[in-house]
Amino acid sequence: MKPIDTNYQPISCMQHERLEFAVLRRIPLKLKLANGETLDGLAVDVYTKDGAEWLKFRDGAGTELVIRLDQIERFSEA
Repeated sequence: MKPIDTNYQPISCMQHERLEFAVLRRIPLKLKLANGETLDGLAVDVYTKDGAEWLKFRDGAGTELVIRLDQIERFSEA
């Protein structure tokens, strides 16, 4: 069993709900990550694993990425 990631900083409930809504409604998103990268695509799933929350995201090329939610600086509808 993996240890819980104690560095994870939970996002606000409102932001979490917005991501879940985007998954359910298949709303295209633009993500700005903490490392400065910008991604456009679809949120596929939001889930909790190993003490952190994650977003499964499919970019415009169809590549699936898994992003820890606290690494998303901001997001908006694309």
